[in-house]
Amino acid sequence: MRMTEKEPNVLYVRMLGGFSVRWNGKLIAGGSKAGDSQLTCLLQILMHNRETGVTRDRLEELLFGDRDMSNVHHALQSVIYNTKKKLEKAGLPPDNYIIQRKGVFFWTDGIPLQEDATEFERFFHQAEGTGDPEEQLALYQEAVHWYTGEFLPSQTAAVWAAQEARRLKQMFCLCVERAAELLRERQDFFQLEDLGIYAASIDPLSDWETLTMEALVSLGRYDEARKLYDDTAEFYFSEQGLRPSKKMMQQLDRLGDGILHQHAVLDEIQADLTEKGENTPGGYLCSYPIFAGIYRMVERMMERGGQSVYLMLCTVIDGKGNPMREGPMLDEMSRRMGDALRSSIRRGDAMCQYGKGQFLALLVNTTRENCGVVQKRISDRFIVGRQRSRIEYYVKSVFWVPPFEQDEAE
Repeated sequence: MRMTEKEPNVLYVRMLGGFSVRWNGKLIAGGSKAGDSQLTCLLQILMHNRETGVTRDRLEELLFGDRDMSNVHHALQSVIYNTKKKLEKAGLPPDNYIIQRKGVFFWTDGIPLQEDATEFERFFHQAEGTGDPEEQLALYQEAVHWYTGEFLPSQTAAVWAAQEARRLKQMFCLCVERAAELLRERQDFFQLEDLGIYAASIDPLSDWETLTMEALVSLGRYDEARKLYDDTAEFYFSEQGLRPSKKMMQQLDRLGDGILHQHAVLDEIQADLTEKGENTPGGYLCSYPIFAGIYRMVERMMERGGQSVYLMLCTVIDGKGNPMREGPMLDEMSRRMGDALRSSIRRGDAMCQYGKGQFLALLVNTTRENCGVVQKRISDRFIVGRQRSRIEYYVKSVFWVPPFEQDEAE
C-alpha cells in the first residue's frame, strides 16, 4: 500500500481496495469497525467529497434513500451528532468534525487528512498536465501504485460509490496504458514487466498479463513467457470460461517468431518435434492457439482437395436445454465431456477447450454421417445413469473457396 502513515497527527483514509480511517496508527473507523453502516457511509461520503462538500438533500438521499421517515432532517442531525461523539471517543482530537455552510456539509479542515483515492487522482492529473516524458512517466507510475484496488468494494450497492469506482478504474487503466507506452519508447522492459505484474495483481481478469508477456518476450526470456501464457490461459478458463485474448495471442506469435534455437541436425530437430508418449489413444488435445494453427493449416491443405473436414462444437446443456454457464457442476461436466470427446475421436483429429462447458473438435477425412456416429459415441460415454445434462452439437464443413469464387461472392 502506498499510504505509509509516517506523519503524526494526520488522518489516513483508505478507500481503494477497502475502507479504513487511522489516526497515529490507531484504527478509528472501517476495517473490523465496519459494523456501524450509517457512521461509515457518512464518513466515506464527506471525506471523499471534502473539497466540494455535500448538500443536505443529497446527503439525506445517500444515507436514507427512499426510507419512509417522519422527519428526515432530524434523522440526519442524529447521525451527525452520534458520529461526532464516536470519533472523539475513538481518540480524535476535539474538533467540530462535520461543519455546515449554507446548507452544504463538509469534513473539517482542522484535522489534516490524506485519502488514497484523492492522491491517486492528483498524480494522474499532474501526469496529464506535463509535457516532460521523464516526469510524466514518474507521475503515472506513482499514480498506478496509489491505486490498490476497487473504490469502496463493500459499497457496490450504493450508486454513487459504484459510479466512482468505474470512473477511478478507467483512470487506472489509462495510467497503466500510458506508462506502458512510455516504457516501450524507452525500451525499459524490466519496468514494463513490473508494471504488468502489479496491474494484474490489482485488477485481475483485465488482460494486464499481456504487458508482462510482452516484456518477457522482448527480453528473450522465452521459457518464462511460455509459462506465463499457459498459467494465464488456465486461470482465465477456470475463473471466467474465457479463451486467451487477441493481445495474448499476438504475444504468443511474437514468442514463436523470437525463439532461435542452437544449430542442430535434422534428426535432433525431428526427435524434439515428435509427440511424446507413443501410441497415445484418442484425439490430439491442445490449447486454443495451437488448435487455431492446425485449423488454418488444414484450410490450406484443402486447396489441393481430396479431404472432407468438419469443425464440431460441443456444449454442455442442462435439463431444460440451456447452455450451462456457471455452477458447481460445470467444471465436472466439462471434464467428463472432454474425456468423452477425446476417447471418441481418432488420433488424427484435434480438439481443444474453447470455454467453460465447450470443446472444439476438428474431424479430418470424414463424412457428415460419420460426424453423427461420433456424436452418439460421445454422448454414450458422457451420460451416466439418469443425469439430465446433455451435450449439444453444432457441425460445419471446413471448405476452401477458390479466388474467382471469392470475387464473384463479393
